[in-house]
Amino acid sequence: MLDYLVATYGKPVVAIIDGIVMGGGAGLSLQRTFRIVTENTVFAMPETAIGHFTDVGSSYFLSRLPGFFGEYLGLTGTKIRGAEMVECGLANHFMLSKDVRLLETALDEVTSSDTKTISEIISKFMHKPNVKQHGAFSRLEIINKCFSRTTVEEILSSLESEAETRAEKWILEAINWMKSACPTSLKISLRSIREGRTQGLEQCLIQEFTVGSHIARRTVSDDFYEGTRAMLLDKDRNPKWDPSKLELVTDEIVDRYFSKADEDYMESLQLPTRSNLVDTMRPKL
Repeated sequence: MLDYLVATYGKPVVAIIDGIVMGGGAGLSLQRTFRIVTENTVFAMPETAIGHFTDVGSSYFLSRLPGFFGEYLGLTGTKIRGAEMVECGLANHFMLSKDVRLLETALDEVTSSDTKTISEIISKFMHKPNVKQHGAFSRLEIINKCFSRTTVEEILSSLESEAETRAEKWILEAINWMKSACPTSLKISLRSIREGRTQGLEQCLIQEFTVGSHIARRTVSDDFYEGTRAMLLDKDRNPKWDPSKLELVTDEIVDRYFSKADEDYMESLQLPTRSNLVDTMRPKL
């Protein structure tokens, strides 16, 4: 609800991301009119490591990144820095961390909600990002080749084939993540992002709420609780996923997460009528 209210707020919202932005923080900040990052910014969606899935509106903002970069980020938990966020479209402004307080002071003095006025103020503090040529986004051609596949199994197999001819670090890291992540979470996340390509933010949030409700209520599996135990509480980093392998996660299992629950206590997300929703993300390329 909060993600939706902020995204559809009548006045321009400026998100200044000067550090780690993952999961819920990404949902609050990456659907704003102004998304400002710095050299300290680190973004990732690592939910599949704990048996959860890419939610908080990520089926909306990840699906709108160029090519299949959103699927790559959602399925591999990859961390990218502020400069690369601007390059791929997750953010639209880059500034130096040392100037954040100055920008905040300048914005505090604004008496208008005019987008152009705010944009002019922000532009005074902008800095040209130093994009690393070996970053993941520079490998978009390979990412598109692998992550455009229909199933998670096919994506993983394609990555392994690439690794045989080019043992690049980012490919090996993607393979290792996907092999250790929750199999069901990977399949839920892929379906969520793929369907998000044709949905508006409201539809994405409602569907993510349905999936999240099933996960929280354990109506299908205990994976989220097992993942939380293994990765965050006991920290043995040895979760026992059920099902344990990708090939054991059937379409019927995934369908259950996306279906409306029969239980009376699981209601659908009810969002208020809003007229200010603007697609602030770059169009899919």
